Amino acid sequence: MKTIFMKLGVVAVAVLILVLSSLFIVPQTQQALVLQFGEIKRVVKKPGLHVKLPFVQDLMLFDTRILEFESRPAEFITKNRETDVDERVVVNAYVRYRIIDPVQFYQSVKNEENLNSRLNSIVLSSMRSVLAAHSLSDLLSTKRGDIMKKIRVNVNAQASAKAGVVARETSAGGTSNVQGFGVQVVDLRIVRADLPSDISQSTYERMRKNFTKEAQRFRAEGDEQATLIRATAERERTELLADARKTAEITRGQGDAIATKTYAEAFGRDPEFFKFYRAMQAYRTTLSKDDTTMVMLPDDGFLGQLKQ
Repeated sequence: MKTIFMKLGVVAVAVLILVLSSLFIVPQTQQALVLQFGEIKRVVKKPGLHVKLPFVQDLMLFDTRILEFESRPAEFITKNRETDVDERVVVNAYVRYRIIDPVQFYQSVKNEENLNSRLNSIVLSSMRSVLAAHSLSDLLSTKRGDIMKKIRVNVNAQASAKAGVVARETSAGGTSNVQGFGVQVVDLRIVRADLPSDISQSTYERMRKNFTKEAQRFRAEGDEQATLIRATAERERTELLADARKTAEITRGQGDAIATKTYAEAFGRDPEFFKFYRAMQAYRTTLSKDDTTMVMLPDDGFLGQLKQ
């Protein structure tokens, strides 16, 4: 009896091992390749529970999410179009990609580590060819987006190319067949673009001198404009004051003429009253202060109106 239970137990364990080696689960974020002695038998992209041949078939899982890696910093040559001088610049970038063909991915690079190594070479090569036509200033301007787009299109053309597809221009101007990796590059951006450390200090010093020179030029132009504005304002002020004085003199002369005419008419109508009025005006003006003291002769004409 004991022997029967032992045999049943062994059979149960064997069945359990057989079942476990036959079933596998594909997670929601992954896809699988079923391999038999290294040969790809089928691709499983649907998540869930699946079955394979036990012991003779293996499983390779690949992520379906967007993956990323950062390229190693490398030195590139850019062209300064203003001075026609080559510039050295250190650039590194990061790439975001998605595995779209697990069969091609497995056949070309096997795993992500190998892909990153191969993709790093393609990214550096594409950046070198594109950046050679631009300057460091372009990388720091609004042109940066267009530069990144050119590099991304070039990298994606090589990374996602099918076997036998013409995807890369050679240095001689021709084309060559490129075996892609079954991935799609969805984004590529520059992380950092700096000058090499050995020329940074000299470059910064040259930039400082150039900016100082530009500041002095702007300051001189500002002083010239300020002088011109002050001179114009002073001339306009002088002209306005002259016109105002001229208008005032004319108005004052017209007023004096009207006053003289009015006095003459009043004097002509009643000379005695006019004489009396002018005498009163003179008294009020002369004796307006309380401490006024006047010394004059008794027969002085100034007090003639008071004697009457």
